[in-house]
Amino acid sequence: MPAEVHSRERATELLAAAGEEDLVALADACLSGGAEFAVLLAPEVGTIAAQVREPIAHDRFLLGDVLACRAEVSLGGRRGWAIRLGDNRIATLAAAVCDAELAAGGPTAPQIRELCVRVEREQQLSDHEEWAALAPTVVRFEELT
Repeated sequence: MPAEVHSRERATELLAAAGEEDLVALADACLSGGAEFAVLLAPEVGTIAAQVREPIAHDRFLLGDVLACRAEVSLGGRRGWAIRLGDNRIATLAAAVCDAELAAGGPTAPQIRELCVRVEREQQLSDHEEWAALAPTVVRFEELT
């Protein structure tokens, strides 16, 4: 089954949500091809401001700071970048390698796209399950005519 096409931004978002084992296995496969590899920004842990939008008035406000890790690499002359919530440096570096491989369209890119599709489906299923659990609590009002 061919993997769906995602924008680079969406693929990066999905890689940020992927499991460490999957990312490391794919990054190892990317690096086994012998392409020139360099870490441009070693995995760095810090905090970023979480901004949310109020759903009624659409006002944006800062919710607070969250822990995040970012990294940047070069693989075969193509740059890859990743940021993940938490402090998992290994998964962040692996996600950056996968991003570079996707950008280059390398031999492991189809497997990385398949991982993105799988993560997206898992997110959709999780969202569906969450809404299904909330459905019994919805208050429905009768319409006055």
